[in-house]
Amino acid sequence: MRISSLSAFVLVLLLLAANPASGQEDISVLLTDALSQRPVSGLAVVLTNSNLSINERIISDSEGRVRFQSVPPGPGYEITTPQSDVYNSESVQVEAYGQHTLSVELFLYPTQSIDLEEAVVLASPTTRINRTDSEVRFELRQEEIRQLPIEGRDMTRVLFRLPNVSQATGFYPEAPNVSINGANSLYTSYLIDGLDNNERFLGGQKFAMPVGATRNLTVLTNNYSSEYGLTANGVVNLTSRAGTNTPTGEVFLIHRPGPALDGRPNAPQRDLSGNPVLNGFKRYQAGFGAGGALVRDRTFYYINVEHTTDVKDNALISPDLGVAETIRGTNRMTYLSARIDQHWNARFRSMLRVNVGQTGIERQGGGLEGGVLFPGAGSVQDRNALLVASTHSYLNGPFVSETAFQFARFRWNYARPLSGGGPQVTLLNPSELPIAIIGHPGFTFDQTEASFQVKQTLKYYLPTHTIKAGVNIISSAHSLLGGGNSAGNYRVKLTQPQIDAIRLSGKGSTLTPADIPASAEVLDYAVELRPASIDGQQTVYSAFVEDRWTASRRLTITAGIRYDFDNLTASGGAPADRDNFSPRLNANYKLGPKSAIRGGYGLFYDKIPYAVYSDALQQSTQSADFTRQLEALIEQGILPADTNLDDVTYVGNLSAFSSQVEYLQGPLPQELADQRESIFSNERRILNPQGLSNPYSHQVTIGYQIQINEHATFFVDLVHNRSFDLLRLRNLNAPQSYPLTDPDATVVRSVSTADSSRPVPVFEGGYTILDGQQVSGIARNVILSESEGQSRYYAASLNYSKERGTDDYAIRINYTLSYLENNTEDINFRAMDANNFEAEWGPSINDRTHIISGIFNWFPVRRLEVHIASLFQSGQPINRVPDAIEFGTADLNGDGASFGDAYLGNSDRYPGESRNNDRLPWSQTVDVGLVYDVPIATGDLLVRADVFNIFNAENLSGYSNNATQSNQIQTGPAASGLLVRRNYGPPRQFQLTLNYVW
Repeated sequence: MRISSLSAFVLVLLLLAANPASGQEDISVLLTDALSQRPVSGLAVVLTNSNLSINERIISDSEGRVRFQSVPPGPGYEITTPQSDVYNSESVQVEAYGQHTLSVELFLYPTQSIDLEEAVVLASPTTRINRTDSEVRFELRQEEIRQLPIEGRDMTRVLFRLPNVSQATGFYPEAPNVSINGANSLYTSYLIDGLDNNERFLGGQKFAMPVGATRNLTVLTNNYSSEYGLTANGVVNLTSRAGTNTPTGEVFLIHRPGPALDGRPNAPQRDLSGNPVLNGFKRYQAGFGAGGALVRDRTFYYINVEHTTDVKDNALISPDLGVAETIRGTNRMTYLSARIDQHWNARFRSMLRVNVGQTGIERQGGGLEGGVLFPGAGSVQDRNALLVASTHSYLNGPFVSETAFQFARFRWNYARPLSGGGPQVTLLNPSELPIAIIGHPGFTFDQTEASFQVKQTLKYYLPTHTIKAGVNIISSAHSLLGGGNSAGNYRVKLTQPQIDAIRLSGKGSTLTPADIPASAEVLDYAVELRPASIDGQQTVYSAFVEDRWTASRRLTITAGIRYDFDNLTASGGAPADRDNFSPRLNANYKLGPKSAIRGGYGLFYDKIPYAVYSDALQQSTQSADFTRQLEALIEQGILPADTNLDDVTYVGNLSAFSSQVEYLQGPLPQELADQRESIFSNERRILNPQGLSNPYSHQVTIGYQIQINEHATFFVDLVHNRSFDLLRLRNLNAPQSYPLTDPDATVVRSVSTADSSRPVPVFEGGYTILDGQQVSGIARNVILSESEGQSRYYAASLNYSKERGTDDYAIRINYTLSYLENNTEDINFRAMDANNFEAEWGPSINDRTHIISGIFNWFPVRRLEVHIASLFQSGQPINRVPDAIEFGTADLNGDGASFGDAYLGNSDRYPGESRNNDRLPWSQTVDVGLVYDVPIATGDLLVRADVFNIFNAENLSGYSNNATQSNQIQTGPAASGLLVRRNYGPPRQFQLTLNYVW
């Protein structure tokens, strides 16, 4: 692992200067005379929390303000104004979330009698609407999380209930499934206690925080504080559960019985990892959590352990070999979280947190509807995480220092062989149809990331100003062992007598490469020439300063600026992107006792996924032929004249091919090393010689909020985002443009015609002519990443929330009307026709016009709870592609890119159709949870049954999905109405839980 000297110096300096900081928050209290609406000064306000041994008393200032600084997150806080000669006592209970200022206004009534005919008496003594800033954020407390029907205690399933958050269509099965404002899910930022929890190779969580380890969650969707950065999307912050003086904990068992109770699916379902499973899928979960005080009022602990085992069956069917077996596989996920809090004194607190995640997703062989992948060629996908965070905070009068240090390690081994190393063999029958894949998964992808984070935050409190400043450094060392199989992959054609002999051997599903006759005919052989890891370092430096100015009792203004620097922007030998300054300004104005208007503007920069850099290295080469091709592109002005080819190329992975080998006697990589110079490639990548820019977004918001009564609030927010410098792919050797706009006069361009129109032409047989010489080691497509994409987002969000209070029900309803359009969808998005990205403008793959989410919690009788969570969404976009039967091919423009995922630009669109110009039907899902509470000893046994999609609705969109298998790709024009159902949302499913809590 390599860490730059500057990173090491800053790390040591900060560790010496201060102990590392926790996710504390301020609680701001405003005292108002309920009759005159004037501030109440000189009155004591007391903040208590017996579970955390907190008892603070502060006198209100001339504006009636009191501020409790750096309060530990958690429930059980009570704010009280004692009885005085002038005012009656008032109190309110609150929960501190962490990372944000909690604003509470207390309305105090004079002790003397009043004439009700001349006074306006407010129904509630408090108001808790956001009075401090214009952040568009949403929060769920632990109790609210517990009430929701949640599949597998997976916290991402909770997020979909919040405004502006939806389930994502990703570009690979395990892609993160949370989209905020319809944007690419790779850019959603995940934090635990305000510290980084992002897998930085692509995106998503390192550690999948389970429900039992979570105190509460906060989602920041727009215009948040300058303290938060490295995303122009949204921030998900989970506050970990901590111990208190009162012992608390739980033990639980969860069973998903599967087909015994579930509705029968029309298509494969997906497990929590995003991979497809059949309807025989079952789940078993168990875990426990326990917390308390090791030393009362001083040392607190909480530990949580949760394990999940998924049981899934595949069908292995090979009629030629007489094999028809059910192959059972398992997914195993274990999550351990532990936290210790130390309150040294009233001014100094410490916290140590450890999170360990071990996940194994098995590909046991077979297939969902029958497959020929034998168990010997099966694999396990490992996603293992370790986070160790040390956080401390120190208070000294108006000064607060918060510092944090975290080490994180993440390993993503995408295909760990179940049977070890060796070759892969694909067996074909005499008709050259596959009848078995045995031996090895056939490729390697083993990525490791080790990250250090140091975060220093300082606060200084003045009478009307809160000055906040900080620095944040995240340095990640990446290592990727990728490419093909260094032991070789064979494609073998068997004769019928050879097949009969294998069948009679009785090997069945245990068949291995050694069981195949040595005389088998090898059609082709491929071997990885460079089985080596590709290493690199990504370091991001950030700093911010912010002032929250209480201009008056009605107006609060927050102004800040942030700076981010990412060393990956300097790829290709170009200077780094050093101008990432992010100004942010917002205001919150009190209209009346219970209402406020808020608004603001902010500039937000995105991170650059390390995969953008890694892919360019892994898929590059420095062969002499490829270098000559790049020189030809420089001569034509397609690459800048000052391009340094040594800076933009790399000796990456490359497979050699041969058909002249005997079975299992293929040459080793070192024997074919000289082929690196002459191998023709369909695609090679280079680093961008002009470097990259961090994507950024201008965000404008305005909102109105009102507290209807003591327990009910309503607010509306209007949002507009404009994003620039989004990442995408450009083909430097693209064929000439060939637009197809008339479906009635479509002339298909042949591949050879398209290849001949490329800047460096490609002739049949895979070569070109440069300087009169035949050159073979070139690439048909020369690809680089560029930051030139754009997007536009518009949204209105209306939200109503009513807490239970003294009633027997609680309600939370939100409606979002939105539209997101862009001209790039992902880091691997490319234009359909000759880099014409202007023609790519269209709705985002995750765009929803309407989202309606409702949560109804009902407590009809003592100890019985009914929780209903509904989600209604208008359909996601459909991309219309050509039908190969109609045109004879799906590659209408002949550029060879009719393969794979239509949403990455790898296929043509139906002539005359724009991108994503059609829509799927609405989706409707209603989940129900029934809970009965049985008191036992000092705790409660919660007997629970959750039914997901209780009405068994057939949903074609609106659920977590992989774009390559979704209904969002359809053939034919939109006017045809053709809708082939490739996938369905989860059918009705049952989940049974026993949970003992104390």
